[in-house]
Amino acid sequence: MPALKATEIIGEIVWLGRVPDRAESLRAVAEDGYFASFAGVDGETHAGLTRPSCERVTTQYALKTEIRNTRQFSILSQEELEQTAAEMGLDAIDPKWLGASIVVKGIPDFTYVPPSARLQMQSGATLVVDMENRPCQFPAKVIEEDAPGFGRKFMAAARSRRGVTAWVEREGDIRLGDTISLHIPDQREWRGQ
Repeated sequence: MPALKATEIIGEIVWLGRVPDRAESLRAVAEDGYFASFAGVDGETHAGLTRPSCERVTTQYALKTEIRNTRQFSILSQEELEQTAAEMGLDAIDPKWLGASIVVKGIPDFTYVPPSARLQMQSGATLVVDMENRPCQFPAKVIEEDAPGFGRKFMAAARSRRGVTAWVEREGDIRLGDTISLHIPDQREWRGQ
């Protein structure tokens, strides 16, 4: 019996990008496509098989501990971006502002796709969802540069709509306009708490 089950949900890639230098800016540059290797996307600041631990995992590790890189991709939902923009009073949010890797449309409640779900591209490239990507203050600076007065509104408006982080399970091409098949863990929800 498979541990993952295919759903009938098919999304579409509507935007692709990469962040060339996180130290310089979170701002992404748009791409038509790229190859996703086990280390992520070449030339992407979040690429690598490992990464130094950050504030998000301090209950497990001291800062800067070398850990597996499960944050190779930041994937967002077009529908959730539209909701966030409306709450902020903007016509739209440019995915570049958020350092997005992929924006998909057509996958409902995307930020809460379960951890370990698989997003499989037409090429067979497959990304494993790590977890919800929580809103943080870093996009605010980029938003403020292009939409003065709106940066400070981002964190509250993006709560529960920030998408997910993911890492490469199977290498392959990822292209603008590709479809994405959603596969989810075949288990009941955890009730331990």
